[in-house]
Amino acid sequence: MIDLRSDTVTKPTEEMRLASYRAEVGDDIYGEDPTVRNLEEKAASILGKEDALFVTSGTQGNQIAVLTHTRPGNEILLEENSHIFYYESGAVAALAGVQTRTLPGVKGAMDPANVEASIRVEDQHFPETGLICLENTHNRAGGAIISPQNMEAIYSIGKEYSIPVHVDGARLFNAASASGRDVKDFTIHCDTVQICLSKGLGAPVGSIIAGDKNFIKRARKWRKRLGGGLRQVGIIAAPGLVALTTMRERLEEDHQKAKILQEALQNCKGIEVINDVDTNIVVADVKNRGISAEQFVIQLKEMGVLAVSFGPTSVRFTTHYDVSMNQIKEVVKILQKM
Repeated sequence: MIDLRSDTVTKPTEEMRLASYRAEVGDDIYGEDPTVRNLEEKAASILGKEDALFVTSGTQGNQIAVLTHTRPGNEILLEENSHIFYYESGAVAALAGVQTRTLPGVKGAMDPANVEASIRVEDQHFPETGLICLENTHNRAGGAIISPQNMEAIYSIGKEYSIPVHVDGARLFNAASASGRDVKDFTIHCDTVQICLSKGLGAPVGSIIAGDKNFIKRARKWRKRLGGGLRQVGIIAAPGLVALTTMRERLEEDHQKAKILQEALQNCKGIEVINDVDTNIVVADVKNRGISAEQFVIQLKEMGVLAVSFGPTSVRFTTHYDVSMNQIKEVVKILQKM
């Protein structure tokens, strides 16, 4: 079975497995795990931030950021299809006690003027705007890259109004790779950033939050409150360190696979690719085949390919390390048969 459901399905490499087995460990609550400290220091350096914190998942990282930046009764601004709003189970309301104000985006990018106009003026009737959240790459926009220019404009607005900016950068290294930029060209335009080690980078578990030292100190306490304080965490941090230091350069391969898949889908009768394929995600609309996305996904599965429904008639395909170029060519043949 060729699994194109998500880049979260990747299995750890042999190097990651060995790193986990050999990891030097200690109690991280006491700050005594050398492997996780190494990972956090390396991540902070790569991302251009003062400090970093290892967390169990991207969702936990985003929620810790919201909890650390805001207080109950605040409002956060974010794009209407962003992961924090769409896929995190209403956690910002349940945990942080903040409300969301969603703004429309073009390929996931909010208009800076619209962001500024949405910041609440001082009035006893209104919640205070406590945080602006960006997502890069943007999942529901088909892995779209949010440009550094757009990020810079929004970050400048945040600074003008003393509102912090957090980036859900689960796939930020995909954005950097596809645009030929250093990741710092993106992270310079935010106060905090979360990156996943377990998507395109292939680690079995974990994410990183990065920001200044004061933020990370407060975030560490929120991680503890959420049950994320870990002990001999080097066992799972070691594969993350391998992922962070060895897997970033190969992301372009996934983007090349996605381009091949895009072309094959476009040549299929009744199928339309509806996203600009910036990175490793291809979204296809199958309505002109007269079937639903779920029906198309079932047909694909019967032919040995896994994909996911992304709407009533939209199907998402995600390339990753564990799908080889030869397997992509096999998918092309399957699509041609269909």
